[in-house]
Amino acid sequence: MNSEKVIFGFFITLAAALNFGFWTGDMDKIEFHNVWELAAAIVVSLIATVLKFGDRTQLGAVHLATSLVADVQLIAAAIVWSWAATSPAGVTPSEMATVVSMSAGALLANLVSVALMISEIITARR
Repeated sequence: MNSEKVIFGFFITLAAALNFGFWTGDMDKIEFHNVWELAAAIVVSLIATVLKFGDRTQLGAVHLATSLVADVQLIAAAIVWSWAATSPAGVTPSEMATVVSMSAGALLANLVSVALMISEIITARR
C-alpha cells in the first residue's frame, strides 16, 4: 500500500465530507451551519491543495484546478460570513444563504475531485 496515496485520498475525501457537513441544512438559518466546520473545511481543503502540487500529469492539473476552485469558494464564503458578522445587523438570512451557496460551489469542485480520484483508481494498472 502506498502511504502517499492514502494520505492524498484521505484529505480529498475529508475535504468533501467537511464541506458537505457544512452545506447540509436550511440555507438561510445560521444555526444549521457551524463556523468551525467551515474553518475546518478551509484548512483541510488547503492541505489537499498543497498535496496536489508536483503532479505533472494532465489529471494532476485538473485535480489542482478543482482544489483551487474549492479553496476560492470556501475562502470567499468565510469572508462574506466575517463581513456580515461584524455588521450592525449581524448575519442575515440572505447573507447566510450566500455563504452556503458558495460552499455548495466548493462541494461540487470537491465531488469532481473525488470522482477523478476514483476514476484514476479504477483505470490504474496493477
